[in-house]
Amino acid sequence: MIITNYMHKEFFIHINIVPAVYLSAIIICIIGNYPWGFLNLLKWVQKMSTLKNKVAVVTGAARGIGASIAKHFAAEGAKVVVNYASSKEAADRVVKEITGNGGTAIAVQADVSKEEDVKRLFEETKKAFGWLDILVNNAVFQQYLPIEQATTAAFHQHFDVNVLGPVLTIQAALKLFSDKGGSVINISSGASKMPMAGVSLYSATKAALDAITISLSKELGARNIRVNSILPGATETEGASSAGVTTGSEAEKMFVAHTPLGRRGQPEDIAKAAVFLASDDAAWITGENISVSGGMYGF
Repeated sequence: MIITNYMHKEFFIHINIVPAVYLSAIIICIIGNYPWGFLNLLKWVQKMSTLKNKVAVVTGAARGIGASIAKHFAAEGAKVVVNYASSKEAADRVVKEITGNGGTAIAVQADVSKEEDVKRLFEETKKAFGWLDILVNNAVFQQYLPIEQATTAAFHQHFDVNVLGPVLTIQAALKLFSDKGGSVINISSGASKMPMAGVSLYSATKAALDAITISLSKELGARNIRVNSILPGATETEGASSAGVTTGSEAEKMFVAHTPLGRRGQPEDIAKAAVFLASDDAAWITGENISVSGGMYGF
């Protein structure tokens, strides 16, 4: 079964491959009397179409977890809207990587805390792709602030981006979801369940987002719209680095020491969970706050 040893996902981008390639592989499997190779090929083809032809909006997708989710969605066949607030160059790089690998993506600027920006984001989505299947609320604002330093402006910035933003995007998404339903994935945080010192505002916004997730799952279930949240643990991102959680730092050592699997998460760890929740494999999962934390947050 030599052919199956080289049938890695990186070998092709998605199912929209020249049909002759598939045909040749199948013929080789059959002529070479590799029945298991043929079955593995079929399973691989099926996997590669997990999100085929679905349309997804990913907010805050220029870097980190959002960028990884956008790339993984595209690799699974989805058409992706890469939203960004100010990092145009970074968003363009994500789109370039996706399209360079044979995927479909566009970048759209929008501040999710502003109603007019959100309206434009979904108008551009409709103009480009016609409908929507998946919304990922990943845009985030976070500051490490002792309560004495928590200004009114900081309070509103946290809640405007982390809570009002998802409310506005979900409202807009409902107008683009088809009669078949849709999937909303809110990127929350383990801090919503186990807040740490110095992040009271951030933790409060994520707790609010989890409550919204559960409430909307009950409100929208009859329309086959699933709403779930992912609660990442300590994940290695640019945002974490800017907050001082860098490789070898005391903060990283503390997080790793409290993570049973013994490492910080990578953006792709969260992205893979998002792919599952967005897929038909999760068709009976809604209203869940799912920890993806290496065991750090065992609820």
